[in-house]
Amino acid sequence: MNKSYVTTGKPKAAGAVYRAAIGSTLPTTAAATLDQAFIELGHISEDGLTNNNSPSAETIKDWAGQVVLTVSTEKPDTFALTFIEALNPEVAKGIYGADNVTVDGQTGYSITVNANSVEHYSYVIDIALTSGGMKRIVIPEGSITEVGEIAYKANEAVGYNVTMEALPDASGNNHYEYIVYSA
Repeated sequence: MNKSYVTTGKPKAAGAVYRAAIGSTLPTTAAATLDQAFIELGHISEDGLTNNNSPSAETIKDWAGQVVLTVSTEKPDTFALTFIEALNPEVAKGIYGADNVTVDGQTGYSITVNANSVEHYSYVIDIALTSGGMKRIVIPEGSITEVGEIAYKANEAVGYNVTMEALPDASGNNHYEYIVYSA
């Protein structure tokens, strides 16, 4: 047992979630400098980031009702988070599609909401660990598959609660995790 392996995760001070066009150079370590194509997407809500990577299976029974085989049916790899920089046009582009967001200089932007497909992107998520280390999650191809209700309240930040599906890359891997720790 080594209690120095126990940690919590929070965003790096310089940012935590980055997006780039698919085909951009992906980092292969926790400390590698990100390709300049990656755009920082701002603050994430205090709920942080969750990763659901749980397989589903079906059982096959024989005539007597005994389980004789378990068959894997799916293994979704999704990430959930809430972007709270609602005034950031880069966040809007990821939610509504780059072609549906028009930036008007420095004064604002407009969004066209429609049923058009939203682009897939590569994502990098950097997490500062309390152990003094860092974890980097690299999603070669991510697709925002759900956007929750958007609430406008006087006492709450406007946010985009999203679920992103990590899709398999050419090697069949959904995402990669790189960890540096000090033990």
